[in-house]
Amino acid sequence: MTTPSVQLPDRAGRLGELARDLWWSWNPPARQVFRTLDYPLWRLTAHNPVRMLGLVQQAAVDAAVADPRWLAMYDQAVTGLDAAHSARATWCARECPALSGATIAYFSAEFALHQSLPIYAGGLGVLAGDHCKEASDLGVPLVGVGFMYPQGYFHQSITVDGWQQETYERLEWADAPIEPALTPDGVPCVTAVPLGNRTVLAAVWLVRVGRVTLYLLDTDLEENAPWDRDLSARLYGGDRETRVQQEIILGVGGVRVLRQLGITPSVYHLNEGHAAFVVLQRIRDLCERGMDYDAALAQVRGTTVFTTHTPVAAGHDAFPFSTVENYLAGAWGDLGPYRERFLALGHYDNGGGAMFNMTALALRSAGAVNGVSQLHRDVTKEMWQPIWPDTPREQLPVRALTNGIHVPTWLSAEMAAVLDRHLGPDWLQRHDDPAVCDAVLDVPDEEIWAARQALRTFLFQFIRERARERWTHEGWSGTRLVAAGTMFDQNTLTLGFARRFTAYKRPDLIFSDPDRLARILNAPGRQVQIVMAGKAHPADDVGKHFLQRVYRHALDPKFGGRIAFVDDYDLHVAHFLVQGCDVWLNNPRKPLEASGTSGMKAAINGTPNCSIGDGWWAEGFTGANGWLIEGPTASREPGEQDWIDAQALYALLEERIVPAFYARDLHGVPRQWVQIVKEAIRTVLPRFSTRRMVKEYVREMYGPALRAPLPVA
Repeated sequence: MTTPSVQLPDRAGRLGELARDLWWSWNPPARQVFRTLDYPLWRLTAHNPVRMLGLVQQAAVDAAVADPRWLAMYDQAVTGLDAAHSARATWCARECPALSGATIAYFSAEFALHQSLPIYAGGLGVLAGDHCKEASDLGVPLVGVGFMYPQGYFHQSITVDGWQQETYERLEWADAPIEPALTPDGVPCVTAVPLGNRTVLAAVWLVRVGRVTLYLLDTDLEENAPWDRDLSARLYGGDRETRVQQEIILGVGGVRVLRQLGITPSVYHLNEGHAAFVVLQRIRDLCERGMDYDAALAQVRGTTVFTTHTPVAAGHDAFPFSTVENYLAGAWGDLGPYRERFLALGHYDNGGGAMFNMTALALRSAGAVNGVSQLHRDVTKEMWQPIWPDTPREQLPVRALTNGIHVPTWLSAEMAAVLDRHLGPDWLQRHDDPAVCDAVLDVPDEEIWAARQALRTFLFQFIRERARERWTHEGWSGTRLVAAGTMFDQNTLTLGFARRFTAYKRPDLIFSDPDRLARILNAPGRQVQIVMAGKAHPADDVGKHFLQRVYRHALDPKFGGRIAFVDDYDLHVAHFLVQGCDVWLNNPRKPLEASGTSGMKAAINGTPNCSIGDGWWAEGFTGANGWLIEGPTASREPGEQDWIDAQALYALLEERIVPAFYARDLHGVPRQWVQIVKEAIRTVLPRFSTRRMVKEYVREMYGPALRAPLPVA
């Protein structure tokens, strides 16, 4: 835990407490407290107030405390923090009294809360982090369980010829918003997890997220063997044996941690199959209390909910039975006689022979299952029909709870100020009500356009400052600086593409016909520029080749410096991109995008989507709030379909998107474009927010699980 480098006066004595609760990160008055305390230091520390307090000078603190305006901001932030820790007057307290006294345990392999805690890789972690923040705002009694990765996910750099390089950097514990989790006896929580023929110890870190508490397991303890200390070192690192051991520690160890902390969850939510070993420890605990296996499984099933996130087969972890049996050798306890029956819960043959499949285990041991969009629900039913062989597809127990985003986290200050003026001072508390958001249509076009212009300017300032850093500290050549976006013009239509680089997302689709694309980008008076970002998984060579091809296009003079690649994509970079681009591009190979959320973040900031009708956009597109890439689908050959979709994308750019952006009235405002922007905000804000999503989880998943165990399937 960071000790402030200065003596905090009593008048600002809770500044450290405020810094260590990530509630500050989505509440503007709290952010402003640190931003105005020392703005250069705020930027230097990448908006990390814990690190700030370790570096700030006494003079800056003394000046702030002497400033009545800063003290007013500080008082407002502290009052808000206190309110955020109260269970009274919340939506959940009013609408869901059945949850009073209950606890929802939310297990996820990653959580993306803030860049100061880099324990996330991508969409799954962002969704988990946004879920926790919204649970805090709504008063849902949720605790999170995950991993503390001392080396986090990798930092990305790109070589001169476009190859991704990964480097890992140990987390500076003192700079992170964490503290040791204490048991009811007041001692640091350390739990023992049986792993094969040995025991691995896991320490537990606590992260404060408003009303929600997150507990992170960490095996980097001196008492553990070196190879065991590395088990939680990196997110998704190592081979399959490392992965299965990590998942045993998350599931088995996570349940044990909650017990040691004196927490008795009423419902367990498994966010993806990584956490499915939770059910093993829970069944074992019930059997050791005298319950028979069938009754224990029924109770666990009735109080477990499961969210699956991907229709891509490789995204569902599967292990040889021998590997699973080896590492579960010490985990059975009184469950030993039922070992074969438990292993059968994970039995699944995906075409390559029977394996122990973590998603199959979760599907068979959860009483409620959901996909993350309506289309993903249907794809999930088709994928996993063999789990329920005698049930007609339309009756399969998989529902759709479409993903959402945490609006206070992702909405820019500029757009929030516009909406504050026209939707009413409390609109943010009711933003999941479509009637509230309908008022967006009445906002003057000039105000919307001014906000959009400002956000694009901020993006380009960020891109240029990032390029300046690379030139100053890494000696980048002029060619690489061009590829970083230094030639971008802030008045030019800007497309954004930022996501994981992998085959099904088709990151190079827009380059299918380079000559046609070059004509679009360089059209006199109607130029277009494209900014791209994203990482390929360290083990995904195909994804790395995609990234290299994209980077080489950014170096190609044919495109006139109108393509940029921003390296080391993370939450900080994401905010600039989703807020500052004019169009958000997404072109996965349908139906492999389960949901996606980056387009939601873009839309609420007035950046319309241009996307394949997959994932959330299949239900989000209205015909007036963006564009649908919709080529004929007669081809079953991926390469041919890619070409067809690329031609549809080019046609949209040439015939609809570019003309709408550059059609200005006498006041310089693109009226048609602004109407599309308004429709994007109006339609996406209420329907695709975590406020709507978490309320649905409470009503459709958590509430029913609390009332009674569901029947055994």
